Amino acid sequence: MDLILEYCDEYAFDAAYAYLFPSPSSSPLSSSNATSFSPVSKYARDAIPRQTASLFIIALTAALSLYFLFCTLSYYTLYDRRLEHHPKFLVNQKRQEIISSLIAAPVIDVLTLPWFLGEVRGYSKLYNRVSDYGWGYFCFSAIWFLVFTDFLIYWIHRLEHHKLIYKYVHKPHHKWIVPTPYAALAFHPVDGYAQSLPYHIFVYLFPMHRLLYLGMFGFVQFWTILIHDGDMISGHLFERYINSPAHHTLHHLHFTVNYGQYFTWADKAFDSHRDPRPELDPIHESLKAMRAKGLAEDGTPLKKTQ
Repeated sequence: MDLILEYCDEYAFDAAYAYLFPSPSSSPLSSSNATSFSPVSKYARDAIPRQTASLFIIALTAALSLYFLFCTLSYYTLYDRRLEHHPKFLVNQKRQEIISSLIAAPVIDVLTLPWFLGEVRGYSKLYNRVSDYGWGYFCFSAIWFLVFTDFLIYWIHRLEHHKLIYKYVHKPHHKWIVPTPYAALAFHPVDGYAQSLPYHIFVYLFPMHRLLYLGMFGFVQFWTILIHDGDMISGHLFERYINSPAHHTLHHLHFTVNYGQYFTWADKAFDSHRDPRPELDPIHESLKAMRAKGLAEDGTPLKKTQ
């Protein structure tokens, strides 16, 4: 995050803060050479109020940009829009998912700011040079990041399904029984923050290259959207190891299975795994509903994007 902040300071924030919060000492009248006058903000780059405000803007802009980019790509290229005819698909659901995401994102951003602020102020274990730990550790840290966060998210997610917590925190996300990709951020803010905690905790416990960490954050956003695309393709080689969109589709349909984020091992180890099988695909109910509405005759193949 500090790399992005540095670029934003250089090309946008320095001028913006100088304009909004000018330093009295930067007045042209007090300058000995007015022709070379350059306005300065009363908030230096390392001032905590400025860093906090800047990080909020950066994180929210990045989250919403990736959200709309990846969700829209997934919706129009991967998502089977016949699922919108499913009996449990809500009226105006896609619009509701987007509104819910837009409400949650700024709150999650505020809750996350202390972690980002700690990173830019040097309290994490992020490092700049690959040579500090070598390429072997660089590659290992990416794999360890996925394993470590997957295990913690599994238990956070599973705890959120406990009867004392579920209705207060996680139930809003399960409003989308047949979700679209736009449901990927449609959480209660506390839910979204809780499930993001492992990503932030990781770099306070283990060294990780700064650019790799940024890349993994982008991947996390992409993956969260991908597993909400409703795709129930099953029988592929990696199905027994990877928590695919098919697994997460079953989680939304049946609530108490497939809590994992990336892998299936935790679900298998703690008895919450359910194999995705073709007969469990919600598309069957969607096609049945479409035929009942007269959108196609029995036996007529329906296009995926209909």
